[in-house]
Amino acid sequence: MAIHKTCDGVGRRDFLKVGAVGATALTLGSFLKMSQAGQINPHAKAKSAIFINLPGGPTHMDTFDLKPNATDEYRGEFSPIQTKIPGIEISEHLPRLASVMDKFVILRGVSHTLAAHALGSEYVNTGNRPLPSLEYPGYGSVVTKELGGPADLPPFVSIPNSTQRPGYLGVKYAPLHTNSTPSVGRPFSVRGISLGNGLTVEDVEKRQNLLGKLDQAFAGFEQNNQLLEGLDRFSQQAYSMITSSRAREAFDVSKEPETYSAKFGESPFGQSCLLATRLVESGVRFVTVSTGGWDTHTDNWTRLKDRLLPPFDEGLAALLQGLDEKGLLESTVVYVTGEFGRTPKINTTRNGRDHYPRCMFMLMAGGGIQG
Repeated sequence: MAIHKTCDGVGRRDFLKVGAVGATALTLGSFLKMSQAGQINPHAKAKSAIFINLPGGPTHMDTFDLKPNATDEYRGEFSPIQTKIPGIEISEHLPRLASVMDKFVILRGVSHTLAAHALGSEYVNTGNRPLPSLEYPGYGSVVTKELGGPADLPPFVSIPNSTQRPGYLGVKYAPLHTNSTPSVGRPFSVRGISLGNGLTVEDVEKRQNLLGKLDQAFAGFEQNNQLLEGLDRFSQQAYSMITSSRAREAFDVSKEPETYSAKFGESPFGQSCLLATRLVESGVRFVTVSTGGWDTHTDNWTRLKDRLLPPFDEGLAALLQGLDEKGLLESTVVYVTGEFGRTPKINTTRNGRDHYPRCMFMLMAGGGIQG
C-alpha cells in the first residue's frame, strides 16, 4: 500500500520536511541531524485511536475527489461544494463534513493492487500484504500489545464487529465485539460487560473465587500454550470489567447530554460514533467502527445520496466535533478508509462503479494532524 501509518510519533509534516531533501537522499544520519536541529518533532500526541472502516470500497470520485470537468463517462451525477478550507471541494451530499474540513485531511493518492474485498481489507487493516502462510495482526491488536490499557476497560473494542484480528500475536490481543449498535437514548448492553438478569457483583465474585480454585488445580500443568494464556487473560479482564461500574458506564450512551448526543443522529453509524467517543473518553485505547454497503456496482448514485452518505456525513462530522468539544481530538487519531476505491469509468450497464484499488481516499484527523 502506498501510505502507511507509523507508530514512532513521526507526523505527516515531518515526512514532508524530510522529503524536501529527496527521498533517495534520506539516511538515518540525516534524519537524526534534522531531529537535533528541531526540524522534526518525534513526540506522539495520540493516546487513543478510532478506526472507521467502510467495507465494500467507497467511490472516491463521488465523495472526496470529484472531477466536475471530466467527460460524461467518468464524471458522475454529483456536484462539488466548497468546504471550510478555501480551494478544497467535496461532494454536495457531505455538507456537514464540508463545514468541519478544518478538522481532517483527505489523502487522495492512496493506491495498492489488491482488487478482492478480503485481500484489500486485510491490507488496509494490517498495513501488510496478505500472505497465505501468515496472519498479520490488525492495528488495534498491535496497539493493545504495545500500550495496553486500564485493567477494568477493554483496550480494543469493535462496533459492532471488525475484520481486524490478533493474528500471530494471539487471542489475548483480540478485540471485544459489541455485536450490535446503540439505539438513541437507550442503555446499551454488551455481553461480557453487563451483568446478566438477576446477577449481582457478589455472585460474580463467588464464581471468580471458584475459578481461582480451579486455576490452582491446573498449576502443575504446562502453561506455555498460547490459547490457555489468552483465555486466562480474558478471564481476568472479564472479571475486572464486569465488576467495574466504570466499564458499564463507558458503554452507556444514554448518559450523554441530549444536546451533545442529538448531533450524532439516530442512524446505527451515528450512534456507533457516539459510543466510540464515549469509549475513548473513558480510556479505551483503540476503537473500530464499521458501516458497510459501499460495494456500489449498481445504482451507485441513488444508494449514495439516499442511504450511505447522509448518516456517514452526520455521524463522522459529529464525531470530529464531539472529540474537539471534549478536548480529545488532539489525543485521538481518527482514521477512515475502505479496502479500495471504485473505477473512474462508469459501468453504464448497471449505473455503478466497480473495484479499483489503483486510487482511493483515506481521511485522517486528530493526534496533531491539521486540516
